[in-house]
Amino acid sequence: MYWQKPGKGNTKKTLKKAVNRLEDSQLEDVVIASNSGETVRKFLEIADGLSVNTVCVTHHVGFRKPGVDEMDQEARDELQELGVEILTTTHALAGVARSVKNDYGGLYTAEIMAQALRMFGQGVKVSVEISIMALDAGLVPYGREIIAVGGTGRGADTACIVKPGHSNCVFDTEVREVLCRPRGS
Repeated sequence: MYWQKPGKGNTKKTLKKAVNRLEDSQLEDVVIASNSGETVRKFLEIADGLSVNTVCVTHHVGFRKPGVDEMDQEARDELQELGVEILTTTHALAGVARSVKNDYGGLYTAEIMAQALRMFGQGVKVSVEISIMALDAGLVPYGREIIAVGGTGRGADTACIVKPGHSNCVFDTEVREVLCRPRGS
């Protein structure tokens, strides 16, 4: 399924596509990129009654502004009360390498990988990255396919089935299916 434009306007359709795929499968885990919790709350509404391990991956603290966590404590508490695991950590395809690139220039392996994935859309890059991060944190099981939901800017516009590898074996990661994504970037 292709959306005509990327962005937040596709969130509900993307989440419905993910839920439909969950209902028709043995998949038990969904990882969703969300900095405010809004996308995860929408997923929980659409997936009402569906029993899956739900993981929310946020930007790392300091992503937008030093020392600032984009997800406020109230949203974090609410999601955790609903059984959602929340992961706030360094991005698998950024971290220290991005800092060196930003300060001194040059190109680094993780940045090359991120840019290559962006050729399929920002949401595909995000879906792969958050899958690896959730696996590294032990929030999804090793060796199992998951649904990963990412987007371009705010909201969700991409859903993929990914079998993540750990960051130290990143090329073990497999994008098994792209359920939906924007046609253009």
